[in-house]
Amino acid sequence: MYAVIKTGGKQYRVSQGDILKVEKLDGEVGSSIEIGEVLAVGEGEGIKVGAPTVEGAMVVAEILAQGKNKKVIIFKKRRRKGYAKKQGHRQLFTSIKINEIKA
Repeated sequence: MYAVIKTGGKQYRVSQGDILKVEKLDGEVGSSIEIGEVLAVGEGEGIKVGAPTVEGAMVVAEILAQGKNKKVIIFKKRRRKGYAKKQGHRQLFTSIKINEIKA
């Protein structure tokens, strides 16, 4: 069984036991979180697609780590104008493990 969840403005196809890096979520390492925005759930012919979410569906996950990704460099330049700007940032992330899919 798999589910399509929405978190951090992105959509992920997950199944039990998957480990993903998502946008930062509140919570301590080792704690359990419930993701209620389930867009689709099921397998094969028995898939349920929500409008926009599936009623009563939930994904339970465990927080494995909180951290920062590698640095992303943003470089902007205008030809022949003497303009060049270099910026960078490290995006925060949460690593989660999918424990259960409740449909």
